[in-house]
Amino acid sequence: MRGPHNIIRLVRTLATMERTGAIGQVLAAMDAPPRLRAVARVLGWPFKWLGLKGDPALPPTTRALTALGPAYIKFGQILSTRPDIVGEELAEQLKYLQDKLPPFPVETAKRMIEEELGISVSSEFIEFSEPVAAASIAQVHRARLAETGEEVAVKVLRPGIERAFRKDIDAFWFAAQAIELISPASRRLRPKDVIAHFEGVVMGELDLRLEAAAAAEFAANTETDAGFRVPKPVWALSSRNVMTLGWAEGIALADNAALDAAGHDRVALGARVLELFLSHALRDGYFHADMHQGNLKVGADGAIIAYDFGIMGRLDDYTRRVYAEILFGFIRKDYRRVAEVHFEAGYVPADRDIDEFARALRVVGEPIFGMDASRISMARLLAYLFEVTERFGMQTRTELILLQRTMVVVEGVARGLDPHINIWQVAHPVVEGYIKTNIGPRALLRDLVQTAQVLGRFGPKLPALVEAQLVRQSRPEAEPKRPLHPALWMLAGGALVGAGVVLGALV
Repeated sequence: MRGPHNIIRLVRTLATMERTGAIGQVLAAMDAPPRLRAVARVLGWPFKWLGLKGDPALPPTTRALTALGPAYIKFGQILSTRPDIVGEELAEQLKYLQDKLPPFPVETAKRMIEEELGISVSSEFIEFSEPVAAASIAQVHRARLAETGEEVAVKVLRPGIERAFRKDIDAFWFAAQAIELISPASRRLRPKDVIAHFEGVVMGELDLRLEAAAAAEFAANTETDAGFRVPKPVWALSSRNVMTLGWAEGIALADNAALDAAGHDRVALGARVLELFLSHALRDGYFHADMHQGNLKVGADGAIIAYDFGIMGRLDDYTRRVYAEILFGFIRKDYRRVAEVHFEAGYVPADRDIDEFARALRVVGEPIFGMDASRISMARLLAYLFEVTERFGMQTRTELILLQRTMVVVEGVARGLDPHINIWQVAHPVVEGYIKTNIGPRALLRDLVQTAQVLGRFGPKLPALVEAQLVRQSRPEAEPKRPLHPALWMLAGGALVGAGVVLGALV
């Protein structure tokens, strides 16, 4: 599936961008160098006739991405949140991709629900609407349960969507392999690992049982978060291709005019979105990884309502601490510490110059502080960051791809509500609170207690393990003696240290 036949798919992608006029629009919006624009036109023009026509009623880029398929639509959804990169006009056009794609017939959806759940739609629901939102993977219907009268959202996967995604992902795999072969220097960015990560995320999104589980876990984690709500799943009416959630009533976060008319404070909402994301990522290690405007509403009480939990991110304790220290270093303008954290975490090879890396990071951070957000060119900052990663041999960290991408999206959402938002000022109290709780003496004591608890579970096995090792040591000289296994020394020593810590805490 990942063979050279995918060249046709990639050529068709470029041809479609040329035929629809999207390639010129995108490169112009991103202020691409004239030479790059010329090369793209030269490569695309001979194959223009192979390009997909798309819907002529749509703007060029939206037309091209919808014609190319769901994976490209996902990419467009991300760009729609970044007017500072692609420009206000193009970002506004791409918002169409969030939840206004052509739906499939309601009768098809009902048939799929009945086949999947083994029920009668007319018996389970006293109301079942036409599609109220249609995105790249699924569409949503508003319904009312016959048993309780509760309003719910019924999400149904598009017919044949998995096969369509497979085609795109196979082409991406071929492109990643070709890039690594043609440009060995690109291997540090691990394009194949990036595609593997993307594939895992997308395949998970195509199983709505996993999304229902994610919604339930996210709702439990955020239950006490003021001004934030998560609809809960109806498990009896959810399966692989169908999911039923409580209905989220509110104004779309992308509709600034309606938010203003309803009297909502957009500046406060912009800050709240960013605070919530950072809080979920750092505090819980579990965050909504698709927080674009199409997946967020504002309730009548001003609460932010999140839905569509197909893509969720998870961070372990160590990664959270690294991420928090990097953010806090930027906030305090302590670029030396930011550089040290990168080296300590292994993000930068140990043979590189830490002082030079700190100086390069200063170039990234300094222009942001004290400058109105509307004057910051995120496109130029991202271009410089790419130069930094190349110069210092930084490899792509696949475990952070989702976090980094979501941070970009959330920042774009916040700036859509408040173009002058200072992301560092908003982030400061959240990150500082996490640092105080999780990095320092209290965190060290908690880590030691947890270590003692883990070692305690091996306590009953310790005598037998030591005895077996000592027996092996006392065997005849014919059998070479081996030193006591380091793990046993560590286990014994750790048990003693852990016991001391626990006793000290009790005292």
